[in-house]
Amino acid sequence: MLYYALVFLVLALLAGVFGFVALGGTLAWVAKILLFVFLAMFVVSLIFGRRRGSAL
Repeated sequence: MLYYALVFLVLALLAGVFGFVALGGTLAWVAKILLFVFLAMFVVSLIFGRRRGSAL
């Protein structure tokens, strides 16, 4: 998921450089949403991963 966020970020930057402002804004919005979803899933996996490992 982080890979796709970075891909959309690069595409947004390229669209902004070439003058496609609306497309660049949309791609940046998608990249931001994917980044937040990745961070939320990362935090949840850290929390639940530690609980399972400490049950020895």
